[in-house]
Amino acid sequence: MAKMSLEDLRKLRDAKKGDIARREAEGKDIQVIVGMGTCGIAAGAKVTLDSFVNALDENKLADQVVVRQTGCMGLCHSEPTVEVICPGMPNVIYGNVDAAVAKDIVKKHIVAHELLDQHILNRPAADIMA
Repeated sequence: MAKMSLEDLRKLRDAKKGDIARREAEGKDIQVIVGMGTCGIAAGAKVTLDSFVNALDENKLADQVVVRQTGCMGLCHSEPTVEVICPGMPNVIYGNVDAAVAKDIVKKHIVAHELLDQHILNRPAADIMA
């Protein structure tokens, strides 16, 4: 392995600090939870997760949204699956979330507060929502 310069080490440190800050949930009201069970990973959930991270960075939302991973959500037929928890909106599980849909979820659900009806697998009934 080649030696790293002091500047290279500083860049690496800053990149890792950003990765750690992105995982911090303190003070973040919005959550994106990506199903990363075996079925999800086989269906492309890693690409979906990366797309969420990139879209949040592009929209300058990384400090407001925590992106987390979970195991199988039991919806293997619709993987990759993603749950979005956003204040003022119902908790929603989206299915068949590829990279393009992930970007749409950021733009429409998180930014514009609009649901992507064609990808919704589950959401609470209005009469049981608080």
